[in-house]
Amino acid sequence: MNNLFSVFSTRKSQLLNALLEHVELSLIALFFSLIIAIPLGIYLTRKQRIAEYIIGFTGVLQTIPSLALLGLLIPLFGIGNVPAIIALVAYALLPLLRNTYTGIKEIDPSLLEAASAMGMNGRKRLLKVELPLAMPVIMAGVRTATILIIGTATIAALIGAGGLGDIILLGIDRNDYSLLILGAVPSALLAIIFDLLLRKLEGISFGKMIVASGAFALITILIIGSLVGPTLLQKEQKPIIISGKFGTEPEILDYLYRFLIEENTDLNVELKPGLGPTSFVFNALKSEEIDIYPEFSGTVISDLLKEDLVSTIREDVFKQAKEGMAREFNMVLLDPMEYNNTYALAVPKDFAEKYQLKKISDLVKVQQYVKAGFDPEFADRKDGYPGLSKEYGLNFDSIATIDPSVRFQAINTGKLNLVVVYSTEGEIEKNHLVVLEDDKNFFPPYQASPLLREETINQYPEIVPVLNKLAGKITDDEMRRMNYEVSVEGKSAESVARDFLMKSGLLKENK
Repeated sequence: MNNLFSVFSTRKSQLLNALLEHVELSLIALFFSLIIAIPLGIYLTRKQRIAEYIIGFTGVLQTIPSLALLGLLIPLFGIGNVPAIIALVAYALLPLLRNTYTGIKEIDPSLLEAASAMGMNGRKRLLKVELPLAMPVIMAGVRTATILIIGTATIAALIGAGGLGDIILLGIDRNDYSLLILGAVPSALLAIIFDLLLRKLEGISFGKMIVASGAFALITILIIGSLVGPTLLQKEQKPIIISGKFGTEPEILDYLYRFLIEENTDLNVELKPGLGPTSFVFNALKSEEIDIYPEFSGTVISDLLKEDLVSTIREDVFKQAKEGMAREFNMVLLDPMEYNNTYALAVPKDFAEKYQLKKISDLVKVQQYVKAGFDPEFADRKDGYPGLSKEYGLNFDSIATIDPSVRFQAINTGKLNLVVVYSTEGEIEKNHLVVLEDDKNFFPPYQASPLLREETINQYPEIVPVLNKLAGKITDDEMRRMNYEVSVEGKSAESVARDFLMKSGLLKENK
């Protein structure tokens, strides 16, 4: 509890900003859901032959996993608020559309006949009879959609839309329950508060409901204007946007790039760290939503180029990656840093001692006792488990596909006894793991380099020599230490990156 209060005290401003972002995102998504679903629901009551198909389609949309939907939207709409709002609207359509349609269709036909007998035309009957009588059912749909939007909005942090999901994902990545609670509790309270407010609205008259709806629409339009307006006004001064994959190390690299660019140029820089897996970040770079992100030579060849390695020598691997990105995507890999953040297999110390495990080859004799946990990328890529299994003759009976952020928690609780790690991770030391020697040299080199589009370099050529100041720098031990300071000691990636640059003479003290 004391730790929770301490985290809250140090992150109050971050929590407030995340909460405001979450509310803005939710209100905008609800606004567009309402103006799409309610008119469409009314229309379908007059076109019953197609109603079942349209409502069924919205049901199909709701079955699409959120991560898959976000991944599909990135190539079309990039990252940030736009794809997040589209995804949230897609999930909210079903309860709104179905309740609007059902609420109107279940009105007693005799009441509609009476309205017609009184001389009401279709528009008057809708406004004076159908909508007022259907409003309790419609409001139930609005409440359901609102709760759904607020809960799902946490996933939007994966594509740079912000909100309370940023804090939750940070807590998962660092295995910090205080951060998880700090992000999850406000999200739940937000859903409860909105539900109570909407329940109060159910008791007011239809006329007052219209006034309340108008006020909501005005507030939402003002919010949209506050988000879009500055972007339009500052279109000529678009900043360099640096992003990265989710995790401690990419965030540290993002800040290294930012500080160097700000120190040595007059360019404005914006950071959007923790954007997600390789495919998310790379698609964001292709769609020009971001300008720079740190990528690894081995990942470029395996995941982006989908080629086989021509060599396991660092220089040859980097040359293959650099030439391939220029040829296939018109992108440039700048000069790499020294450290090699390659894959490795790690086991608990007691498991290694019990079975005398020192090399990956040693796993063959104990594979029936292995409970492995691999992230989705490693479980599927050529230089991951499929290739490793073939090279070493491994065939584990128990393999769990898990998010990298929960590996160490799972291994500490005994759920797993073998995980894939990165050689520079600080958590290796913290969790007392033994890294098994890659005695057949299966894993390729993974040297980090800034990845940019060719047109970005043509527009801002001055950033090339600036970012290349990191070329050949940062050893394995230095990167492991920086990761440890952030993920274990709780320091910010920003301060750790600044300290390294100052110690290396690449950044002045006043920066």
